[in-house]
Amino acid sequence: MSERIEYDLLLVGGSPSNLTLAYHFLQLAKESGKDFSIAILEKGKEFGAHVMSGAVSNPHVLKKIWPNYEELNFPVEAVCNDSNFSVLGVQKKWDIPRKLYPKTFDKTGYLVLTLSHVTNWIAHQVQEKAKEVPNVTLDLFTGFSAHKVVFEDGRVAGVAVTENAKSEEDYVYAKFTAFGDKGFISRDVIEHFKLRDCPQIWSVGVKEVWECKENYEGKVWHTLGWPLLDGTFGGGFVYGMKNSRLTIGLVISLNSKDPNLNPQQKLQEYKKHPWIQNMIKGGKLLKYGAALLPEGGYFSLPKRFAVPGAVLLGDALGVLDVKNLAGIDRAMECGYVAAEVLFDALMKQDFSEAALAPYQQRLENSFVIKESYKNRYFRWAFIENPRLLEEYLPDVAKSVDKTSGWFGGLKILFKHPFGATKDGVRSLGLIEGKFDIGPIKYEHDYEGIVPIFSPPKYDEPPFEKSTIYSRPDAVFYASTKYHEGNHHIDEFDANVCMKCITAYESMGKTTPCVADCTAEVHRIDVVDDLRKHGMSLENCIHCRTCEVVCPEVNLRVNPTEQGSGPDFIGL
Repeated sequence: MSERIEYDLLLVGGSPSNLTLAYHFLQLAKESGKDFSIAILEKGKEFGAHVMSGAVSNPHVLKKIWPNYEELNFPVEAVCNDSNFSVLGVQKKWDIPRKLYPKTFDKTGYLVLTLSHVTNWIAHQVQEKAKEVPNVTLDLFTGFSAHKVVFEDGRVAGVAVTENAKSEEDYVYAKFTAFGDKGFISRDVIEHFKLRDCPQIWSVGVKEVWECKENYEGKVWHTLGWPLLDGTFGGGFVYGMKNSRLTIGLVISLNSKDPNLNPQQKLQEYKKHPWIQNMIKGGKLLKYGAALLPEGGYFSLPKRFAVPGAVLLGDALGVLDVKNLAGIDRAMECGYVAAEVLFDALMKQDFSEAALAPYQQRLENSFVIKESYKNRYFRWAFIENPRLLEEYLPDVAKSVDKTSGWFGGLKILFKHPFGATKDGVRSLGLIEGKFDIGPIKYEHDYEGIVPIFSPPKYDEPPFEKSTIYSRPDAVFYASTKYHEGNHHIDEFDANVCMKCITAYESMGKTTPCVADCTAEVHRIDVVDDLRKHGMSLENCIHCRTCEVVCPEVNLRVNPTEQGSGPDFIGL
C-alpha cells in the first residue's frame, strides 16, 4: 500500500483566486515560523494555459496584494483611456453618450489585461515568494488534473489525481482543500453537500486576438445589438492592446431559445460589422478560444461557501458580477480572504466547519457579495421580460442603421426600452436594484431551448472573406494538443443521443451539442444506417458548452490529463 500523501493546503486549479490564496498565505506564514505544506494542481501544461478572459479589470485588489505591481512587471496590455458603450445595427454603430449609460460600463482607468499572462505572472510571484519562506513547502503540479473529490467522514479529504489515463488512481489528501475551477470538479462538492437551491446559469465567451495595421491601445468598447438580435442575452467587446493587438469577443448566454446558436460563428458575424471590419482588414488572427462564465449571480451562490475540509472560490463559487462586467477582482478577493481564514484555522489546528465560517462572513461584508446582492435581479430582469431583447433591442438596432448622429440615438433610447412602457419601468427597477421581489430561481440553461425556434434573418454587410474563419479552422488558433487516450467527455447513454438526434433532425435542426460546440468536437456519424453521436476530442477547447446545452443531461466534460487541451497563453 502506497504512503498517504497529505498537505496542509491543497489548491485545485491554478486560477487567479487560488494563486492569490497561495501568495497571501505565504505572506502570513513567513512571520509565523510554523511549518506548512501547500500543493497546487493545474491541469494545463503551464499556469495560464487554460485561462481565458476578455479582461478589463479594476486594479484595487491587485494594488492591495502587490502595491508595487508595476515595478514587478505586472503584464498590463493597456490602461483604458477611452471607454465606450455602443449599440450596433447591422451596418452602423452608435456610441451612447457617457452621461447616459450605466457607470458600470465606464472602464476609464481600468487595466486591459490578458488573463492567461496575469495568471502566469501570479504563479511566478508565488514561486518567488516561496523562496523567502523556508518554513513552507510548496509543490506546484502542472499537467495534473483532479478528477474526483475524496469524501471521508463527512468532509472533503482531498482529490484523486492522474497524470494519464493509463496510470492507477492516486490520491492527494489535505487538511483543507480550495476549489477555484469553473465547475469541472467543484460541482461535485456542491452536489454532495446540496449547497445550491437555485441552479447556476452560464454564458460562453468566445474571443479572438488580432494583430492590426493600426494601434487602438487603451480604447474599450462594450456593445449590444448585432449579431445578438434574436432575444439571446449577451453582448460584444473590443479592447485595444499594446503592439497593435485587438481583443474581439462575444459573451452569449446559454439559456438562448436557439438550439443551433453556434457561438463561434456568432463571433464571425460580429466581425462582419463594418466597424470591426475597418479595424481588422489587412490584419492577422493570432489566437482563438472559448470559456464558460457563471452569470447567475447572487441567487446562484451556494448556501455555504465552505464545507468541512474545503472552501469554494472564484468561478467555483460563482462571484462574477454580470452587471459590473467584473470577475477577476472578485476572484482575487476570495483568495485573499480565504488565505487569512485558512491560515488562522491551521494555526489553531481547528479543522471544524466552524473554523471556516469567517470566510463566508467576511465575503458577505465585502464588496464581492454586497455588490452581487445589489445587482441580484439584473439577469432576472431580462428573463422576466423577454420583450427587452426580443423586441426593443432589435428596434433600437434598426433605428441605429436608419439614423445618423447621437440625436437619433437619444430619441430611440428614450422611446425604448424604458421610456414608454410599464413593463420597461419594472425591468429598469430590477436592473437598478430598486425593487425587492424576494428570491428567484433560474431554470437550467438547457430548459430555455425551444427546439423549433428559428432566429430572424438579416442581410449581412459586405466583409473581407480573409477575416472570417470556419469553426474547424478556428481550432488551429486555439493550439489544441492531446495525448492519446484523453477521453475527457463522458456520454452516459448512446441511445439517448440517438433519440435526441432523431428529434432535432425531424425539425430541420441539428442537436445543440453539435451546433453550439465552440470547436469542432461533436458530430453525427452514420453507423449501420443509424445516426449516432460521435466526438473528435482532439479538437476540444475545454469550454463545457456542450454539457450545459445538452437537453438530455447526457454529457459531462471532465478535466483533461497530461497537460492536454488548448493553449490559451496570449488570450
